Amino acid sequence: MKEKILIVHNYYQIPGGEDTVVVNEKKLLEDNGHKVILYSRNNSELKTMSTIQKLLLPFTTVFSLRTYREVKQIIKEQHIGIVHIHNTLNLISPSVYYAAFSCKVPVVQTIHNFRMLCPGATFYRDGHICEDCVEHGLGCAVKHNCYRGSKLQTLMCVITTKIHRMLGTYKKLNYICLTEFNKQKLLQLKQIKPEKVFVKPNFTFRADVKHQNGLFYLYIGRIEAIKGVDKILSAFSKMPDKQLKLAGTGTILDELKDEYQSLENVEFLGYVEHEDLIELVAQTKALIIDSQWYEPFGMIVIEAYASGVPVIAGDIENISSLVTHNITGIKFKYDSIEELIAAVDEFESSRQQWNQNVIKEYEEMYSPERNIVMLETIYQDVAQPRVSVGGNRS
Repeated sequence: MKEKILIVHNYYQIPGGEDTVVVNEKKLLEDNGHKVILYSRNNSELKTMSTIQKLLLPFTTVFSLRTYREVKQIIKEQHIGIVHIHNTLNLISPSVYYAAFSCKVPVVQTIHNFRMLCPGATFYRDGHICEDCVEHGLGCAVKHNCYRGSKLQTLMCVITTKIHRMLGTYKKLNYICLTEFNKQKLLQLKQIKPEKVFVKPNFTFRADVKHQNGLFYLYIGRIEAIKGVDKILSAFSKMPDKQLKLAGTGTILDELKDEYQSLENVEFLGYVEHEDLIELVAQTKALIIDSQWYEPFGMIVIEAYASGVPVIAGDIENISSLVTHNITGIKFKYDSIEELIAAVDEFESSRQQWNQNVIKEYEEMYSPERNIVMLETIYQDVAQPRVSVGGNRS
């Protein structure tokens, strides 16, 4: 019997990969016979809030009565079997968990970032990997204003996390982590039991276009230091015979355009619609990724694979776990410009059948057919809890 699923998601003001995952999983479940209802809020609502609502925000971020009442009503009226949550910050709040608990409905929380351990959600600060909040406590985040550069907003995140740790909220949930690395990070929160944590990667639908063995390399993503864009540009400034295109916007876009405006082999495309991105990916030699932080997954990697495109990636979790060296791409030391240059040279001299390799990887690991089996198995397990014996949770 197919479960009725309530998907819960709080959209950020700036759209991101989590939103794509929500859309994809909703469609996947519906295509496979599940009744799916989406409960969502959008942080753009913050712009139109009254003064009183803004004053109450520190309290509603911890527990929203509106969410509790609305979600509880949906669960009862629609006979929901599973509540699957993606994001609760800021408007939905962890009260959604208690709405499900009160109705005795199991909760699955997909972990898209590291916010349960790091209020900044990235394990990254001041240009380097930072795990101070795990080692020394959440107060470190307040000291460094880790959430959006704001001490007040960081404090709100810390208070919310601490309250729900004390209440034991998090140990009552079931979790989907996107990689084994993310699972091990989550388990550093000792109140979470390993048997309640599953590993399931994201997926993408098949590309409608085929790889055309293009003449240029491609970067897609935010134009930020955390993404290593400055290192990619520095590398290509030393490879004038190699063409690079960058698709995306960000806080250092204008700065980088000014710095590298004289380069004839580099083109800044700015914001590109998703449909056009798929066409662009199919025309490239390889995707270039040089994240400087533990990027929780990397949807663009599997979207490249779905188009038959290999990936040249910095060797840092989690991106490195998606790329098999000299099979689906080339890996290099993520903070080394010289090794990125060497990786491009190695890629060009390789005789690998890149297209065949990455399509095979996509079909076996990141296709809709593979993902629905994994997702339904998780739902069955949380609906009828049992002690896991084998690979169901890893």
